[in-house]
Amino acid sequence: FTGPALDLGALLWDGVCLPDAQVRIPLPMLNRHGLVAGATGTGKTKTLQLIAEQLSAQGVPVFLADIKGDVSGISQPGVRNEKVQSRAAEVHQTWVAGGFPAEFYALGGIGHGIPVRATVTSFGPVLLSKVLQLNRTQEQSLGLIFHYADQKGLELVDLKDLRAVVAFLTSEEGKPELRNIGGLSTATAGVILRSLTALEAQGMADFFGEPEFDTAELLRTADDGRGLVSVLELAAVQDRPQLFSTFLMWLLADLFHDLPEVGDADRPKLVFFFDEAHLLFNGASKAFLDSITQTVRLIRSKGVGVFFVTQTPKDVPADVLAQLGNRVQHALRAFTPDDQKALKATVKTFPDSAYDLEELLTGLGTGEAVVTVLSEKGAPTPVAATRLRAPESLMGPVDAGALDAAVEASPLHGRYAQAVDRESAYEKLGSRGAKGPDEMKAPPPAAPHK
Repeated sequence: FTGPALDLGALLWDGVCLPDAQVRIPLPMLNRHGLVAGATGTGKTKTLQLIAEQLSAQGVPVFLADIKGDVSGISQPGVRNEKVQSRAAEVHQTWVAGGFPAEFYALGGIGHGIPVRATVTSFGPVLLSKVLQLNRTQEQSLGLIFHYADQKGLELVDLKDLRAVVAFLTSEEGKPELRNIGGLSTATAGVILRSLTALEAQGMADFFGEPEFDTAELLRTADDGRGLVSVLELAAVQDRPQLFSTFLMWLLADLFHDLPEVGDADRPKLVFFFDEAHLLFNGASKAFLDSITQTVRLIRSKGVGVFFVTQTPKDVPADVLAQLGNRVQHALRAFTPDDQKALKATVKTFPDSAYDLEELLTGLGTGEAVVTVLSEKGAPTPVAATRLRAPESLMGPVDAGALDAAVEASPLHGRYAQAVDRESAYEKLGSRGAKGPDEMKAPPPAAPHK
């Protein structure tokens, strides 16, 4: 390849490393999406870390969704030990310990990190309807609620604001307000309120609010030109999949709305890595799957690449998997009939190969993988068995005290750390006294729904 590229590792042939033959991903191809898969303990997270390091080193910002809480070490220099030295020698790597510039985030402040919040208004009725799993009629009613709130200066900042507006519009006092633009049935209002209660039970009340996170923060580079690595800690919310999926829908939709079309850029503007992706898709609603599939298809033209990290390709929906041209497949196990079935299904997702992939995939060691990537022409390269380089940053979590210190030292801490509960729909409807909605002082026009 002629342009900048990422070195994944040296080729293996019959277990012997060939140092002169490197598997490299051209940097422009990281605009395309990818998959890192393999059984537990085969090195998937280290591969994620390795690719993220090299992207950062070449000035590309990276976003890491850290489900297990073990990739925060990318901010600290690695530790030279026997295993690291052995791997570096095997692939003829000049290993130098080094950390990478990082910011740490937490959804709604749940966990260690700068709180990430979004307002109900920025979600808008269409995206929120998907989160609430509303039908078409209910979605239209929610759109009517948003329209009314905009017209009456009732800011929808958090979930209690939306709940207050729905309750008002179904009250005897509020029903006449919708007479000229359509009504809101009691049954539909009840569905919306119950769905909001379910969201709150998943911890969503902490995520909705202000100050709202500006997704442009993820596109920054450090003073030395390296791409900033944004690490979102999800260990504290891994038992709340709806919170994670709701955040993902908003994040990708917000970026898609704000970023200009760039086509096939020389380098990506941002690359996402979603570790333990099966947690994202297990039991997901059709609306969520449709939203993610559509966004993954389209966001590539905005210069954003997306990598899913999981155990087998079948963890990812077929329509999404079809978009993942860069593939790093670690070892698979075949202990049960289901394992055998998953192995055969995985082999079928690769281009034709000179390898016996079923035998190869069950014989790979930790840190070894079968790789096929997109060439500069966008076509899959021949399948190659590789021994991956060793990450240069710390392969493990950062101490909680050091993590908190890094968060407090961040220039973003003062901007986002403290939640703000300003006067909005809930307060206005609760304290309006004799005033009707038309008599309230309207705020500046709300931001457009995304």
